[in-house]
Amino acid sequence: MALNLKVKIHPVVLFQIVDAYERRNIDAHRVIGTLMGTVDRGVVEVTNSFGVPHKEYEDTVEADIVYAADMFKMNQKVNRSEQIVGWWATGNEVTTHSSTIHEYYLMECNNPVHITLDTTLKNDNMGLKAYVSTQIGVPGGKTGNMFINVPIEVTCYQPETVGLSLCQKTVAVGQKCQEPIAELIQIEEASSKISDLLDVVLSYIDKVLASSDCNAADNSHIGRILLDLMHSVPHVTPDRFEEMFNSNVKDLLMVITLSQLTKTQLELNEKLTLLSLS
Repeated sequence: MALNLKVKIHPVVLFQIVDAYERRNIDAHRVIGTLMGTVDRGVVEVTNSFGVPHKEYEDTVEADIVYAADMFKMNQKVNRSEQIVGWWATGNEVTTHSSTIHEYYLMECNNPVHITLDTTLKNDNMGLKAYVSTQIGVPGGKTGNMFINVPIEVTCYQPETVGLSLCQKTVAVGQKCQEPIAELIQIEEASSKISDLLDVVLSYIDKVLASSDCNAADNSHIGRILLDLMHSVPHVTPDRFEEMFNSNVKDLLMVITLSQLTKTQLELNEKLTLLSLS
């Protein structure tokens, strides 16, 4: 049953892992920590995490389990729905100490997942992977654990998507900080992006129809996906869309105007107060 698990991880957890790696001790080559989230119908959703101090030696590994327990209790005070679902480690592979660490998390939750994130950027890739452990051996003989890959994907809440968009803009311009943009500008950028994507789809369709292999299996499969996508979009007439858009724009402009008026009123009250005191 554990082998059928699917892992979904939120961007904030990846940021937390990278931050813990950047703040590690100078002699530490690997950082580990606890994963927190929920499990529902074979899907493990990782929404939070924290680092756990540890030291690795040639034959042994030491971890501060008291610190880990205290951190879990503090997280429970903030969000009781988040439970321990596994653990994470930096690096691009499962090490000899991973089994020992995994045994501890087997006592904390059922079927813990193990996530690795390559913060060394080997091959220019962070190499996000997820594993579950299964017991192997022969009856009456020696037994051991084997880590098996399970599917993992990055999922986002809507506020996280906005934050990621701002982070991506810092890559292009080389600035570490970006101010949130106005809603109208967001609408303009989203509309421009959708228009560009539609041009790509139309170009692909024209290219396939003009070629001799328009009946190829791959093209037919993509065509069915695009057709289902188009049918899933509610049909709105141009007049109705313009009416809805103008109505929302009016509401947005009203909110902006009221906000500006409130700010002006506060400034006016302050000045009148100073004037009366003088």
